[in-house]
Amino acid sequence: MSQRLFVGGEWVEPEDCYAVVDPATEETVGWAPEASQDQVHAACAAAREAFGPWSRTPAEERAAVLARAADIIRSRLVPYAELAQAETGATTGTARGMQVGVGAARFRRYARVEPAEWAIPPQINEAGPMGKAGVMGALAVRQPVGVVTCITSYNNPWANPAGKVAPALAMGNTVVVKPAPQDPLSVYRMAEALAEAGVPRGVVNVVSGRSVEVGEAAVASGDVDMVSFTGSTAVGQRIAEVCGRSMKRQLMELGGKGAAVVFDDADLGSAVSGIGTTFSFYSGQICTAPTRVLAQRGVYDRLVEQLAAHAGRLKVGDPRAPSTVVGPVISAEHRERVESYVELGRKEGAVVVTGGERPALDRGFYVAPTLLADCTNDMRVAREEIFGPVVAVIPFDEEDEGVALANDSDYGLIDYVWSGDVARAFRVARRLRAGGVGVNTVGRNMEAPFGGFRKSGVGRDVGSYALHAYSEVQAIVWPG
Repeated sequence: MSQRLFVGGEWVEPEDCYAVVDPATEETVGWAPEASQDQVHAACAAAREAFGPWSRTPAEERAAVLARAADIIRSRLVPYAELAQAETGATTGTARGMQVGVGAARFRRYARVEPAEWAIPPQINEAGPMGKAGVMGALAVRQPVGVVTCITSYNNPWANPAGKVAPALAMGNTVVVKPAPQDPLSVYRMAEALAEAGVPRGVVNVVSGRSVEVGEAAVASGDVDMVSFTGSTAVGQRIAEVCGRSMKRQLMELGGKGAAVVFDDADLGSAVSGIGTTFSFYSGQICTAPTRVLAQRGVYDRLVEQLAAHAGRLKVGDPRAPSTVVGPVISAEHRERVESYVELGRKEGAVVVTGGERPALDRGFYVAPTLLADCTNDMRVAREEIFGPVVAVIPFDEEDEGVALANDSDYGLIDYVWSGDVARAFRVARRLRAGGVGVNTVGRNMEAPFGGFRKSGVGRDVGSYALHAYSEVQAIVWPG
C-alpha cells in the first residue's frame, strides 16, 4: 500500500508511487507518493488559506501544538527510528538519537519560545526634521513571513525537517514540506504526529516525488513567500534563481568542505576522534564534516598514521548490528559517485592510505572509510564535496599558510582548529571564512547560529536565529 500525500489536513491518494529502498539490504521499505504539479499547487493553496487564522493564533497555543507533537514523537521513538534506519541506513544509535530524538527535541525547543527571542527593542528618535514637533516613537516587531516551502535533505529525515517546520510554525507561518525523494516516509510520520497534536488543516502539508517538477512547483508557486532549503549548492543556486524572480525570502543551507586545521601542538587523540566522525557519522554524508584536513608538517605523518589506524578499526556493515559504526551510503548511484572521487584522487596523485575499495558485503551500498594523503589544495578531492566517508589530508608549514589554504575554497560552512595554544586557536578561528568554527571539537551548540559563507548558503538558523529567519521585521511609528 502506497503512502498518501498530506494536503490541507487530508491524506490524499497520489497519481503515482515509487519504491523507497533500504540502502543496507537493497529491499523495498515502502511505497512513496509521487505528487502531481496540481497536487503541489493544492498544497500551497491550502497553506495560504490556513496562514491567516494560524498567524493570528496566540503564540502559546501554537507552542502547545508543538509540545504535544514532541510528546507523540517521543512516545513512538522506536518504530519511527526503525523506519528512519530502513530509509537512510543509519546505525541504531544515530536513528534513535540524532534523527528521531533530535527531531522531537526541536519541536520541544520551539514550544518553549520566549517573547524576548523575537522582540526588538523600541527605538525613539530624539528629533525629527520638524524639530521637537517631529519626534516620533518607533517600534520594530517581528511578523511571520507567510507560506514557507521546506525542501529537506536525505541524510536526516527527522532533525532537518523539524529544524525548519518547528520554528516556522512557532512564528505563525504555514508550511509545505517537500522531503528528499530517497527517504520521505519519515516526514509523513512527522505530519501524522502534528495532525494528532492538533495542528489545524492546511498549516502543515507534505508532498513528495522523484520528479524535479515537484520541487519546482513548490518553489515557484505564487502562494509561497519563502523557501527554506537544505541540499547541494547546485540545486540551491537553481532555487535562488526562481526565488529571485518573485523576491521570495530564502534560507539556504548548502554544501560544505570543512577544513580541519591541525597544528603541531594539537592533542592528536582529540583531532583524530573529531576528524574520524567523517568516516562514521552518516557515513560521511553530512555537510559539516571535517573532510579537508590541513596538518602542520611537524604532526603530519603522525596524524595520517593515526587517522588510518582509526579508520581501520571502524566496523562497516549492517547498521542494525550493535557493533556497526559505519553503515551504507544512501544509494547505489551515490556509492558510485563516492568511489569515482577516490579513483580521481589516485589519478590526481593522492596516496590512498586506507580504504578505497568496496567492502566484501553481499548486499547494501557500502563504502570503506578512505584516507587520502599527500593531497594538494587544487585537487578536486580537496575542493569538491564528496559527501561520503573520505578524508583528504594536506600538509602546511606556517600558520598563515594554513589559514590561506583553509580559506581557499568555494565553501565556508564549518571549519575546525586543533591547537594546544587556545589563544592561537581562537585567533585562527577569527581568520577563517566560515559560518562556524569548532575549536578543539566537532561538537555543535544548537543555540548558536548555523549557516555558511560563500557557496555554503544564505542566512542563519537554529536557536533564536531560526525564529528570526522565519520572520519579517515591521516598523510601527506614532507621534511622540
